[in-house]
Amino acid sequence: MHSFPEPALILVDTMTRAASADPARAVAFQGAPGANSHRAALEYAPDCLALPCFSFEDALDAVKEGRAARALIPIENSQNGRVADIHFLLPESGLSIVGEHFMAIRHCLMALPDADPAALTAAYSHPQALGQSRHYLRARGLVPLAYADTAGAAAFVKEQGDPAAAAIAPALSAQLYGLTIVDTRVEDAADNTTRFVALARDPLDPATLSGHPAMTTLIFEVNNVPAALYKALGCFATNGVNMTKLESYQKGASFAATMFFADIVGAPGNPAVDRALAELAFHAKEVRMLGSYRQELARG
Repeated sequence: MHSFPEPALILVDTMTRAASADPARAVAFQGAPGANSHRAALEYAPDCLALPCFSFEDALDAVKEGRAARALIPIENSQNGRVADIHFLLPESGLSIVGEHFMAIRHCLMALPDADPAALTAAYSHPQALGQSRHYLRARGLVPLAYADTAGAAAFVKEQGDPAAAAIAPALSAQLYGLTIVDTRVEDAADNTTRFVALARDPLDPATLSGHPAMTTLIFEVNNVPAALYKALGCFATNGVNMTKLESYQKGASFAATMFFADIVGAPGNPAVDRALAELAFHAKEVRMLGSYRQELARG
């Protein structure tokens, strides 16, 4: 899918051809070359062939169609919350979570080489990056303008040639697209971190996680009765299973069915996890496992 700015297309084509020659090493990501997800893919699997995709759906399709072994998708940011609608994307994709990666986010403000920093009026970037830099932008009177991804915004600024326009993107983007870095560390929080999940067609066998700290991600829908969620959460509490994430979202337009997206510490095969999941099945209308995987960052 060629929806990238012209300066990015040559790189996209080169990287796509390399990945197609060895799909077992390919890791699909959303964004133009130089995006944070590109950096994350290289950190997560240093020997991978990073495959740029225009949208999250395109990245997931690359895995489903066998053009990549895995996709790396950002799902939450420490400063700006949820990134991708993983609740909808994952169940629809049929893929499984097989890993996680945490990456410190370092944004730069970049512009054309001959631009006057004092004359900049607007900054393009992904909505998440704009949200993570909103205080910086407001203090400098820069209008935030949303773009599909950070590196794509940098390529767009290069393509448009507007000396009053800037982009917020990783430093690598300035190098790839011939821009000048005007300012560094423009994110509002020094500990700005994004969590990514790796997705594959086949789930990991929980038995392979034995002896390693593990996480399990699942979605469930509780019965529509009083205290249903309280009883569902009690399944984990009474069995000593730590739930580190719980988000609700609506299923369908009736607003009568609420789904919950959860992360727990542990994996099936652990007696406490097995007991909790068995009890949850009694209190829930639907339970769907999205994957068990090694824990990269200790919780608690």
